[in-house]
Amino acid sequence: MNDSEAMQQALLCAAQVEGRTSPRPPVGAVVVQADRVLGQGATAPPYGPHAEVVALAEAGAAARGATLYVSLEPCCITIHTPPCTQAIIAAGIKRVVIGTLDPNPQVAGRGMAQLHEAGIETSCLHMEQASELMRPFATFITKKRPYVTAKWAMTLDGKLATGSKDAHWISGPESRAWVHDLRDRVDAILIGSQTAIQDNPQLTVRLPAVPLEIVRTPRAGPLRVVLAAHGLLPETLQLLQEELAMGTWVIVGENCSAKQRRWLEERGVKVQMVAADVQGHVDFAAALQLLHDQGYMHALIEGGSQLLGSAFDARLVDRVAAFIAPKIIGGATAPTPVGGTGLGVMSEAWQLSNREAHQFGNDIFITGNVLYADRD
Repeated sequence: MNDSEAMQQALLCAAQVEGRTSPRPPVGAVVVQADRVLGQGATAPPYGPHAEVVALAEAGAAARGATLYVSLEPCCITIHTPPCTQAIIAAGIKRVVIGTLDPNPQVAGRGMAQLHEAGIETSCLHMEQASELMRPFATFITKKRPYVTAKWAMTLDGKLATGSKDAHWISGPESRAWVHDLRDRVDAILIGSQTAIQDNPQLTVRLPAVPLEIVRTPRAGPLRVVLAAHGLLPETLQLLQEELAMGTWVIVGENCSAKQRRWLEERGVKVQMVAADVQGHVDFAAALQLLHDQGYMHALIEGGSQLLGSAFDARLVDRVAAFIAPKIIGGATAPTPVGGTGLGVMSEAWQLSNREAHQFGNDIFITGNVLYADRD
């Protein structure tokens, strides 16, 4: 088992807890000696032991003289749990290989330096896969807000729905299955009030009943969030029914009446109030700040056009996940994915880095990290 193969095992451990560790990063660790895996582990739900500690505990005394593979640089500071570097040194590990450095400025190379000073051989593979897995945590810890993924499905002529607002279904079953897998990896799903009213979604995770490439640790599901400035939502919404309301927030603006807030709370949802923007909508940056302060690390926007436009105008979308269906519906009044103010000239268009394109059934899927010409 070479370094790359062992690190892939550590990354698999990390992927199994993605979306389950906030506000800590999903990390995987594997203890290897003589091509044998002696122990492995992943970050436990907050605030349990870190991946390294879990793997070392499973390996026990056999860890002495072994190599530890960790998807992220071991921590060297005390936050809820003791530093992992201490546990590694105490276990007698001979060599530590990491996938990527910790983006936390309090660590950022110091963990590796501490291990090196203790006589442990250290190396970093600088793996793109490890860095991508850490993007939500990096944004959370350095920008003090959740990492934001914007997802939409559109027709070949760039429409989210028909002029009569019918959108079921633009994408095919294969694409929708991937979306549920994405939901299973995020901490919160955000929609605007118009999407809530028109689509009446559940915003739950419904994974296909087939063997999955990655089987993640069970959890209750992501937080469901509706941004509704005045809190005006119909009682018939699925999100306001008892079985879904307990895991749902409605974020309202300061212009929402106390009477409407009480009515929503009586439905069982949690009402959060933030500032309104100049258009009277919920201020998206303020909503993200609220989620950050509650420990939510990765937010997924599922529409609609107004909310996506506000997020892009504020330069707060980090990644795009877009499905293009081979369908054409036309219509001047049919909505497009991204509303808002937008840009005035094509030369300023926001680009995507780390681009990927795949086919799901009949649909084309494009994803990538957003680059803002006036920011990045």
